[in-house]
Amino acid sequence: MTFDKMIEAMTPDVYQSLRRAVELGKWPNGERLTQEQRETSLRAVIAYEHKHNVAEDQRVGFIDRTRPDGSQHGTDPLQPQVLKILTDG
Repeated sequence: MTFDKMIEAMTPDVYQSLRRAVELGKWPNGERLTQEQRETSLRAVIAYEHKHNVAEDQRVGFIDRTRPDGSQHGTDPLQPQVLKILTDG
């Protein structure tokens, strides 16, 4: 079975199981994922999310950049931001 066919056949339950395994670094039975298994599983999770149009804020690796007031922390995450260091004195 090719990678693309595997993604086509993947059920939501399998997707959730793979996603959880990648997050925890171990399979449901407690066995640790090898680096290769983790990379392949993450690739499968990302491909599944792309194919099934999972909302951006629900995708693996999403970082919510919303401040408590509703504004965003910068418009471009690749641009540097100015940090202010406050001191007592």
